[in-house]
Amino acid sequence: MKELRTGITTGLCAAAAAKAATMALFSARPPGQVELKAKTGVTVKLDVTDTALEKGLVKCAVRKDAGDDPDITNGIKIFAAVSKTDTERIEVDGGEGVGRVTKPGLKVPVGKAAINPVPMEMIESAIKEACGLFSYKGGIKAMISIPGGTEIAKKTMNQRLGIAGGLSILGTTGIVEPMSNRAVVETIKAEIDVLSALGKRKLLITPGNYGRDFAEKALGLNTEEAIKCSNFIGETLDYLLLKGIEEITLIGHAGKLVKLAGGIMNTHSGIADCRMEIIAAHCALMGAKTTTVQQIMECVNMEAAIKIMKQLNINDSVWESIGKKIGFHLRERTKGKVAVEFIVFTQEHGVLIKGAAI
Repeated sequence: MKELRTGITTGLCAAAAAKAATMALFSARPPGQVELKAKTGVTVKLDVTDTALEKGLVKCAVRKDAGDDPDITNGIKIFAAVSKTDTERIEVDGGEGVGRVTKPGLKVPVGKAAINPVPMEMIESAIKEACGLFSYKGGIKAMISIPGGTEIAKKTMNQRLGIAGGLSILGTTGIVEPMSNRAVVETIKAEIDVLSALGKRKLLITPGNYGRDFAEKALGLNTEEAIKCSNFIGETLDYLLLKGIEEITLIGHAGKLVKLAGGIMNTHSGIADCRMEIIAAHCALMGAKTTTVQQIMECVNMEAAIKIMKQLNINDSVWESIGKKIGFHLRERTKGKVAVEFIVFTQEHGVLIKGAAI
């Protein structure tokens, strides 16, 4: 089986471009490559292109390589233009092709460039590292841009999320792990085969790193043999049933697992994104007024919806109702032959649902 090739996130590309531009600002020589350490601890070397040296300003680009992930942003160039300032701060903003946040509820405040906190931290850290190489302690302004990003963003969910005018600078680790590919399903099956052959009859399943980290850090579970099923929850359950696995613990973020309450077993946003529709329906079941249901429908993420439900004191009852439907659909998918415990959480609010489908 071919091993899938990892890629780099837009956030790491932006950080690399910013580091290269800052280095060139002081050396007046464009670096051919820059080296950065991703949040995973892996050190990557990235080629630098399109360096432009102007009086007091340098611009560099890094081309995104998404690896074997079918990412719509694969191959785009992410630019950083840097210049000195009279302050002692590092200022990072978004320019052409980088979206602006227009709705509350995201990790970035309204009006700011859609550069998520981890990428922002990586960009600032890369600039500081470059400044340190030249013993510079003054201020730097960096402008991140993505030519063509406005058009590409029309093919994403950004508009629905309240991000206008361009793409988001994303990434939690700097590394893109391939997803949404038949090979991923085969890899999941291979992992299950190995554990089954070892006599394992109780398995821990998480869609990705969020679930795995929560299981380990918040719940104290051993995740060494945890299987990451990506968005392919249904196909993973089918294979677990086929292999005679008797017990499953499924742990995932509410943004993904809430979709199970609608019977949606492939949680990729390109397949279905009915998170708010499901929550709004259960709010209505709990007696919420039409105005509340409309507010929930307009929320861009779980945190915004939970805030509304907590204000109305219906949050617990809504998640209990959603949990019953998740349990129903998990039981249907496993034909009642697998004991499935499931835990739904968010980082801010912790465990929202702890249920079982037996």
